[in-house]
Amino acid sequence: MPFPFEVGFDEVRSNLDACVDAVFGCLESEFLVMPKGDGFVEFPEFENGYEALKRATGSFREVTSDTVVPVVFETPIALIVLRCMLGFTPSEWAYHTSRHTGVNVTQSAARAIDRSIRMKPDGALSKRGRVTERRIRALVAAACHALQSGVPEDSPDSIHRLDKADTRAGLISVRSSAELGIPYSILLYERLLGRPFAGHRDSISELVGNLVENAIEDVLSRAGISFRKTKRADRLPGFDQAPDFVVPNEFNPQVVIEAKLTEDDGTARDKVTRVQHLGTLSMAGQPADQPRFEVVACIAGRGFGVRREDMKKLLLATRGKVFTLQNVDQLVEHTRLREFRSR
Repeated sequence: MPFPFEVGFDEVRSNLDACVDAVFGCLESEFLVMPKGDGFVEFPEFENGYEALKRATGSFREVTSDTVVPVVFETPIALIVLRCMLGFTPSEWAYHTSRHTGVNVTQSAARAIDRSIRMKPDGALSKRGRVTERRIRALVAAACHALQSGVPEDSPDSIHRLDKADTRAGLISVRSSAELGIPYSILLYERLLGRPFAGHRDSISELVGNLVENAIEDVLSRAGISFRKTKRADRLPGFDQAPDFVVPNEFNPQVVIEAKLTEDDGTARDKVTRVQHLGTLSMAGQPADQPRFEVVACIAGRGFGVRREDMKKLLLATRGKVFTLQNVDQLVEHTRLREFRSR
C-alpha cells in the first residue's frame, strides 16, 4: 500500500485499514533521542567542576562559603554541581536562598546565572557585576547550610527534598557517597523519584515540541512557499482555533497544516479531535468534494501509533493528507502546496 497522501481520497476510504498500517509503519517514537540544545553540559565538563569542588573542600569535609565561593568563580561549572547535590532547580534554589539568607535572588536571575554558566562552562565568572556576585555568594551560602544540615524531622506522610542517599545525613552522607560510592539500588530508587534526564527534558521541552514545526518550516522555505506560522495565542479570522501553518496567509487560506508530536495516546486523541474540527470547518457550506481549504497533518511520536480508530479519523479528516517526519520531504509534491511553489 502506498502512503495515503499518494492516492485519491476514494481509495483512502475504501482501504482505510491499509492506510492506517502505512502511517503506523513510518511513525517513530522521539522520546529515546533528545536534542542537546544550547547549553548542554558534557560529562567531562561536569566532572571538572566536581573534582574542583572536591579538591577545594577537602573531599567535602569543609563545605563552607569560604571554600566554595573561590572555586565557583574560578570554575563556574562547580556551581551547577552544587545545585545537583541539592537536587534543586535554579528557581527552587533561588527561592530557598532568598528565604534563608535574606538576599533577594529572583528566579529569573538564578536561571540566567545557571544558563550563562552552561553556555560557557570553562570560562571564569566575572566579579564586575556586584548584584550578580552577591547573588552567587548567597546561593552558595544557602547551599552550604543545607548540605551541612541534612534532613530535619518531618512528618511520616511527607518526604524532604534532601532525603537522598547523598545528603540525608548532611556532609557525612556527601563524603560517604564521594568516597565509598552509592549502592545501585539506591541510585535506581532516586531515579524513580526524579526521572532520568528530567532536568534536561524540561529545559529542551520547547525544542522537542518544535521538532515537527521546524521540519515543516524548512520544507516550505526551501520551496519558496508563502506561509503564516501562528503562535499559541494568535487569533485568525474564520478560525476559532488557529492552525499551526496557513498557506498562503490567513486572509486567503488554501492549505492549513497542523504539526503534532505526542508520546501519549490520550494526548494524541485530543490532537486528532483538533484536526477533525479543521476538517469540518473546511467543508462548512461547501460541496462534498470541494473543501474550502486543504487540511494537512504532520505528526510524530508513539502516541499516534496506539489507537487505530483515532488514525482512521485523522485520515478521513485530512482526506489522506497525513505525513510523518519520515516523509515530510514529500509534503509539497503530494498536497496543494505545489500550487504555491516558487522554486
